[in-house]
Amino acid sequence: MNLRDKAGHYARYSRGVAEYLRSPVEHDWRERLRSQLANREASWLATVRLGVFARPESPFARMFALAGIGYPDLAGAVERDGLEAALEQVRQAGVYLTHEEYKGHVPIVRSGREIAADQASFANPAAGGGIASVSSGSSGTSVSVRKPVEARLHKHVYAWLEMREFGLDSSAMTVLKPILPASSGLTGCIRALRMGCRVERWFAPGGRAGDSVHYRALTSALVTQARLSGVRIPYPEHLAPNDFLQPARWLAKRRSEGERCAVRAFVSPAVRTVQAALDAGLDIRGTRFLVGGEALTEAKRRLIESAGCEVFPRYVISEIGAIGYACSRMRAGNSVHLCHDSVAVVGWRRLAPLSQVEVNALLFTPLLPSAPQILINVEMGDAGSLIHDAHCDCAFAQAGLPRRIEHIASYSKLTGLGVTLTGTEVVPILESILPAQCGGGPADYQLVEREGRGQTELTLRVSPRVPEPDLNRVRQVFLRALEERYGGALASRVWRHAGAFHTVRAEPETTPAGKVLSLHLLKGSAEGDA
Repeated sequence: MNLRDKAGHYARYSRGVAEYLRSPVEHDWRERLRSQLANREASWLATVRLGVFARPESPFARMFALAGIGYPDLAGAVERDGLEAALEQVRQAGVYLTHEEYKGHVPIVRSGREIAADQASFANPAAGGGIASVSSGSSGTSVSVRKPVEARLHKHVYAWLEMREFGLDSSAMTVLKPILPASSGLTGCIRALRMGCRVERWFAPGGRAGDSVHYRALTSALVTQARLSGVRIPYPEHLAPNDFLQPARWLAKRRSEGERCAVRAFVSPAVRTVQAALDAGLDIRGTRFLVGGEALTEAKRRLIESAGCEVFPRYVISEIGAIGYACSRMRAGNSVHLCHDSVAVVGWRRLAPLSQVEVNALLFTPLLPSAPQILINVEMGDAGSLIHDAHCDCAFAQAGLPRRIEHIASYSKLTGLGVTLTGTEVVPILESILPAQCGGGPADYQLVEREGRGQTELTLRVSPRVPEPDLNRVRQVFLRALEERYGGALASRVWRHAGAFHTVRAEPETTPAGKVLSLHLLKGSAEGDA
């Protein structure tokens, strides 16, 4: 994006923030939720009729046509069998998108015909304006989605339920999220403050000042805009790279003053803050972390709870919206109450791409008329167990959201030389085995895939928090753990090409992310023999 495009983008962004700030706060959230639950099927059918069947150029219109399904057939199936059952029927007929298809990595092919599509093809023509957000791109190409203000206002329903469930209006709250170009820190502050929460500090993890000076200026300008509108967002306090001692000290100070603290954060910064408190001997017991952005693994949960804190996940997908929120009863695993008023989810038993691991892939269909994109049965690289009749007496269940998704995990992959490393196998190595044998904690090792010159590079990043890491030992432990997990022919294949794993430099590279050990595999093929 050139300078002129950036200026236009953030001018529109500022207008979207202003529209959000002007919108009235709806206090009867119960009625909004009841209405959406009662009309979820009818409103979705109306959206699909106008946004898909009335638009022959829509990729989903082409899929329905190739499957021989017209709008009356779809409406009849929904009325007869229910929405989720109808979605499963059309999935079997070919109306769906794999993660690779949605991200544009592979063409969409149904009945031997290729269907042209790009991100603009999925835009909801009835949804305009709003604030753009960008997906992380952690499992593929990042996607920019402009979320209408109405869609953001509906998210207030879940924020009200979360506030009631955890008593957040009586907690001292801090936001531990980045500044622009990410939007969740700014919009999260606005939402919490408009609902009556006390957002006292905004700690912003990030890089060096020289890399983000324009984003810092833009964020400050938008905070000033919000404050002039009466929403007293704290100005972000920028953290030095890999330094989370400042929020840890603030939490300890507020606890010493008798305050119960709540932290909204992505998972890894939450873990780093707790680790900083433990290392410094700070008492942050009783702090409640409300986290999202990545899976809350058992290793990360254990570390947070070891400091006497509580942690509860949210499940949000940028391109779709809120998927689910944990309640106070969910103290194990990575589980949430499903926001089934605004999203339908069905399961698909399949092999994870390029592997022999069977997963229950989750397919998502946004239901709100204000949803930024019209998507039907879209796979996002996550698996989980759907519980349709969960028994719970929490605020979410009492309001009509008893359904759950349990054991949420990514089955995203790292691939090279025909060898596929699925996320469910790699995460325990990074979070448990490497820290136990090489030092550090569950947030101190990251494995990143990127395209190098003629090959795929897998970069294993070791945080500076690990005291004097022996990179050769890190390499050996990593490869040995792969052998133990994959076994047999696949393990021997990894070891046979272990020479392809090597450090780029004789000395470790120092970056803002820490000391880096780069491990390489030549690029593999989907038709490989892994």
